[in-house]
Amino acid sequence: MAFFDKLQPLAEARQRLAAQGIDAIYVMMDEILSATEAIINGRRCILVGTNNYLGLTFAPAGIEASCKATRKEGTGTTGSRMANGTLSGHAALEKELAAFYNQKEALVFSTGFVANLGMLSTLMGSGDVILLDTDCHASIYDGCRLSGADFIRFRHNDAAHLDKKLRRLGERAANALIVVEGIYSMFGDRASLKEIAAVKKKYGAFLMVDEAHSLGVLGAQGRGCAEAAGIENEVDFIVGTFSKSLAAIGGFCVSNHPELELVRYASRPYIFTASSSPSAIASTREALKIIQQRPELRRQLWNNAERLYRGLQELGFVLGPEPSPIISVRFNEAEKAYAGWQGLLREGVYTNLVLPPATPDAGSLLRCSVSAAHTPEQISRIIAAFSTLAQ
Repeated sequence: MAFFDKLQPLAEARQRLAAQGIDAIYVMMDEILSATEAIINGRRCILVGTNNYLGLTFAPAGIEASCKATRKEGTGTTGSRMANGTLSGHAALEKELAAFYNQKEALVFSTGFVANLGMLSTLMGSGDVILLDTDCHASIYDGCRLSGADFIRFRHNDAAHLDKKLRRLGERAANALIVVEGIYSMFGDRASLKEIAAVKKKYGAFLMVDEAHSLGVLGAQGRGCAEAAGIENEVDFIVGTFSKSLAAIGGFCVSNHPELELVRYASRPYIFTASSSPSAIASTREALKIIQQRPELRRQLWNNAERLYRGLQELGFVLGPEPSPIISVRFNEAEKAYAGWQGLLREGVYTNLVLPPATPDAGSLLRCSVSAAHTPEQISRIIAAFSTLAQ
């Protein structure tokens, strides 16, 4: 095999897309107009594929804090957290995250992807066992591979299947780590956390919940799916990202286990990655305050999500299993998804085109992510654009 032959299937897939005038991977935003609108290919479009759940990318407090931090501390740290990359803002954010989650310890990572890599590869090793939901994010799978641990998949949201897998482990179950997500990123359904936590408790295993898409979205205080399910005390590690509801970039882990502090000294993705810029840390701290101070944003988000879900359902589209800020329109044929994505862009609506193998099944998706910043008029226009596809 020639050196680049392994990339040939990818090249052929891209050629097929290019023949149809599609470049869904590298869509360029010519100009960002607001949290919900941008100019794409010269056309003003509603953004319904950004994960900007609370619409905070243009929050004045966040922008001002970001600019102030840049003027004071520069554009980047140019070092890892173990070198010169821990500034007072990093330490303050860790304390604020721990307080927000009512946890004893918190670690801030450079991205959400790195948070999963860093935690899984440090907590687990050769001879250990990780059990993960089949629909978990790529960062979780990659963290499992990096750890060197045995990892076993259980059927999506199937606590009985998880129970069966743990039972077969025998004594090894007591030190196994179960990994699930709060809200799953492809279909928008939430984890069956009460049932999963009960199985975890039965075998004395450990539980990690990735709240990337549920922070700021679920729970009375916006802490995520574990809070909404009432099982926060059963969760050993909560990981998440700043790149969704917190409108920046970065990742974190919080825990009541004091051993989390030791991860700083052992996690290679933490030790050898440059730390988050002062501007990202500063805006994240402001966004975390807004989540706590403005619960009405969460209510508006769910009003928009439920209205869009109902509208698309009434048009006859096949959707995910429940209303959620992530609403995926499902297609059996990739060609129809391609055509739909292009048609929506012509109508001034930007969504995410998701193709296998990124999807949990062999289907294709037009993935919408709703924002609290979407106006009722914008939701109406999104539904109207989808109606042209249905016709």
